Amino acid sequence: MTQITDLGVAALRDGIRTGEFSAREVADAFIVRVSQARQLNAFIVETPEHAIAAAREADAARAAGETLKPLAGVPIGMKDLFCTKGVQTTAASHMLEGFKPEYESTVSQKLWDAGAGMLGKLNLDQFAMGSSNETSYFGNVISPWRRQDGGNAPLAPGGSSGGSSSAISARLCPAATGTDTGGSIRQPAAFTGIAGIKPTYGRCSRWGVVAFASSLDQAGPMARDVRDCAIMLEAMAGFDAKDATSLQLDVPKWEQGLNPDLRGKKVGIPKEYRVDAMPGEIEALWQQGIDWLKDAGAEIVEVSLPHTKYALPAYYIIAPAEASSNLARYDGVRYGMRELPEGANLQEMYAATRAAGFGPEVQRRILIGTYVLSAGFYDAYYTQAQKVRTLIARDFERAWLDCDLLLTPTAPSAAFALGEKSADPLAMYLNDVFTVPSSLAGIPAMSVPGGLDKDGLPLGLQIIGKPLDEQGVLNASLAIEQRAGFTARPGQWW
Repeated sequence: MTQITDLGVAALRDGIRTGEFSAREVADAFIVRVSQARQLNAFIVETPEHAIAAAREADAARAAGETLKPLAGVPIGMKDLFCTKGVQTTAASHMLEGFKPEYESTVSQKLWDAGAGMLGKLNLDQFAMGSSNETSYFGNVISPWRRQDGGNAPLAPGGSSGGSSSAISARLCPAATGTDTGGSIRQPAAFTGIAGIKPTYGRCSRWGVVAFASSLDQAGPMARDVRDCAIMLEAMAGFDAKDATSLQLDVPKWEQGLNPDLRGKKVGIPKEYRVDAMPGEIEALWQQGIDWLKDAGAEIVEVSLPHTKYALPAYYIIAPAEASSNLARYDGVRYGMRELPEGANLQEMYAATRAAGFGPEVQRRILIGTYVLSAGFYDAYYTQAQKVRTLIARDFERAWLDCDLLLTPTAPSAAFALGEKSADPLAMYLNDVFTVPSSLAGIPAMSVPGGLDKDGLPLGLQIIGKPLDEQGVLNASLAIEQRAGFTARPGQWW
């Protein structure tokens, strides 16, 4: 019999409904699995009692002959950027260590309302700033994958949602929430051989999510496969009056609409995504993805997104600027930690608190953001970056005249070793080169595993869609998933 922890969301949901196993058996199996894998440092806080309570409710409902909720008894991981009532929420920062919100984020509440249970709060890059999960105050998350080159270097699980990607890949949870500002769902999904989708900006409420860059942040699901992502996204999405950017639209039945038949669809290949020094393996995988989509019935066309080369510099002006504003609230006065040196005045308390509470990467981005927003530089940098953002969005709009979807690599390489790029921020930022443009445009994009590199590490393919066309993105991703037949999983070394 397949182990319970090897099952995904759909299989667990269906097994609980049919009585193949109880929700309590599911919860217990994953709780044990989490306790056995603490070496990965994927969880900041474990909440077995929450998962057990949801399991008891599901089992009681089934025993009473009641209709079960969509995710009844399915235990998931919650990225520690989502506020959870009465459970520590830190954003992986010393600044918020010990903070227990008096309220629940809209996304997490929707998942609990759907019957899901929480196994714990997942580690991440501090305040979601990073691409390797090395900036967390609570220590690095370690990928469960290892290179097959004879070495044993611990690898980055991607970032910022590295705790989520590592936990799903290691079978510590069947699915988890993530947030994506410039690729923080898709890049870690690619690094660890799982699926993850960033929906259209506004699909999922940002209320109760610790803010990084408000015009870019978007919650989304990460899971083993495309179907599980569709199930999770249905539970997470929906209008929220508490979020001014929330879209007042009905939530589609994405799982029901899954269809890998792409006949009549045109898929664009943006020529600007063929970057200098792209590894041959990434090029080969991209071509393989093109062939898979052709086999699914799609017509392949070349398209141009001419302002792509400006996306990364524009992003690293806009995102730090918004971070500088959002993180100004952490001043040691209202909430969070406070450093108060003896005899310090108010300004000195601010400085001491922020120096102690924020890590180096967060401080770097706050400094960049404050600089580009300062008098004399606002128009030269921030205003220009916003103009570039508009041009990038227009590039996509023009591309949709010729195609329905886009296919690109997710990341320019497989997972790198921890510490390999941490001394070079620019090299780290380049990890987002394929994911940032769709974030700036606010359009849906998904990563699915396509194969392994020469060292046996996962590589991902990215599908980008029109605004609100999550269904098209999911369907094309499913077509790739079925043809890739990706079943590789990390060996259990921990």
